[in-house]
Amino acid sequence: MKPATYVFIGQGGLGYDDLRRRALDAEGCEYDGLWLVDHMWARGMPDADFLDGWTTIAALAEATQRLRLGVLVTCNSYRNPGLLAKSVVTIDHISGGRVELGMGAGWMEEEYLAYGYEFPSVGKRLSELGEALEIISSLLTRERTSFEGEHYRFTDVPFQPKPVQNPMPITLGGAGRNVMLKLVARHAHRWNCPMPAVDQLEELTGVLRGHCAEIGRDPEEIAVSEQVAIVLGKDDAAFRAKRELAESMIGCFVDDIDAMAVCGTPSRVADVLAAKMERGVRDFAILFGDLGMTDTLEVFASEVLPQLG
Repeated sequence: MKPATYVFIGQGGLGYDDLRRRALDAEGCEYDGLWLVDHMWARGMPDADFLDGWTTIAALAEATQRLRLGVLVTCNSYRNPGLLAKSVVTIDHISGGRVELGMGAGWMEEEYLAYGYEFPSVGKRLSELGEALEIISSLLTRERTSFEGEHYRFTDVPFQPKPVQNPMPITLGGAGRNVMLKLVARHAHRWNCPMPAVDQLEELTGVLRGHCAEIGRDPEEIAVSEQVAIVLGKDDAAFRAKRELAESMIGCFVDDIDAMAVCGTPSRVADVLAAKMERGVRDFAILFGDLGMTDTLEVFASEVLPQLG
């Protein structure tokens, strides 16, 4: 069975026309979806153009017909959960039911502080995320929501319209064993394993299964996704050119491209991804080394995917 494939793009240095072109190319090549990121700037490129993720997703929802769309992952700290839910449901209606809500606890301290957000401890950020997920889940499904927590208070809140999708797919990204994976077990339809934690994937999947058992949830209801960087060339010469390009385009996202990314020609990339699927990965959020240029999207779709099932 072929994995679901999502093109994952950091917006740094890309204008709207660039992002729209990539979305249309991804749709034309029959990728399943496209994720943007929730940041204000790109590390290593602070002065490059950087469009807001959710606003751009709303525009791409109008520009595309089939592609599933979302932000991997939304920083919970930056928005009130009710406002976030309203924005996401609005885009779900614009898209005809193609939005996915990706959420995380937030991590980029310099961004928080530059924009005047408090940067609390990881424990507090996770606690805030847990409450936000409770609130959002209620808003999306119940006629009225009341919630009295440590971080948020909602009082008899009406919420219409409900999303087109029932349920609204929720993806959580993170690798914390004791809290994050408990939130995944309770709330998520997909768990996205971040790139730095990939070596621990099987161990973390086991922890997730344990948390599911504690609450009586079938772990098969939660898709395991991997965030993966791929540097791909149709042949050796094309790969060398793409590898050089990757240094400037994703070097700020991937600390060591040769060690952390899947690199090579189609047969090599397919072999590595097939091995990941053997470990339980059901879909991939792919950060291409050239941020998804047309030729790379086409080569992956035509020469790698057919080898995966």
